[in-house]
Amino acid sequence: MLANYLIGLREGLEAALVVSILVAYLVKSERRHLLPRIWLGVGLAVAVSLAFGAALTFGPRGLTFKAQEAIGGSLSIVAVAFVTWMIFWMARAARSLGGELRGRIDVAAEGSRWSLGVVAALAVGREGLETALFLWAATKAGTRETVGSVTPTWEPLLGAALGIATAVLLGYLIYRGAVRINLTRFFTWTGAFLILVAAGVLAYGIHDLQEARFLPGLGNLAFDVSDTVDINSWYGSLLKGIFNFSPATTKLEAAAWLLYAIPVMVLFLVGVRRRTTTAGAPGSAAPTGSRRTPATH
Repeated sequence: MLANYLIGLREGLEAALVVSILVAYLVKSERRHLLPRIWLGVGLAVAVSLAFGAALTFGPRGLTFKAQEAIGGSLSIVAVAFVTWMIFWMARAARSLGGELRGRIDVAAEGSRWSLGVVAALAVGREGLETALFLWAATKAGTRETVGSVTPTWEPLLGAALGIATAVLLGYLIYRGAVRINLTRFFTWTGAFLILVAAGVLAYGIHDLQEARFLPGLGNLAFDVSDTVDINSWYGSLLKGIFNFSPATTKLEAAAWLLYAIPVMVLFLVGVRRRTTTAGAPGSAAPTGSRRTPATH
């Protein structure tokens, strides 16, 4: 549930920041009459994201077991690819997000009637589709039967909903100027955590493809600590719910986890350190305040 809360919070905050920047810039530039187009685009993005999530959840149920596993494994890997791109992109874009969006608003405002709605729909819809896909993959991994028990599906969904609700509240408070967040630090810590979550989703996707007989080595275990780690205990549930830990892990799953988590984490932390050093260097163009929140009003 914690991992899904964090996913909802991080992705929701990205979308909330986008909306707050769009709204604040229109208000500041005395173009309030264009706000309904923004809200229309946001509503469309939310509707499409919910429909996509429903299709992922209910679409494969009429298929054979192998087909379900093949689709689930493939989409889990796709979800990991998207969330990895999102982690690196947001780490780079946190300082320049406001300026980029304001430039798009100026262009859209001078264009066709629906241009602003399209800008909002694309900006928020990308986050929504990524969230739906990654939450579906993480939730599916969390509900895999382990030692005769299945995690209730409502728990991860509740966690995600609470995270999104928190993000919406933070976005509103940022817009009102009631709270300031160091976005660079926030996206660094959550990015590092989500890399570990994504590694678990990737390992689960590999397991699915092994179940579907698309990949070999289903019975070739790297380790089996089922007698030591009780997956039904509080710590077992925590490991399973957050990191998709499986007491019986195949060699291919373990290899996928290591080959993803270690290099991606190293590249991420090196990139964060390089950007921090550059921002703190004398003559740096980025002002200190820009690392806290994008200009919203």
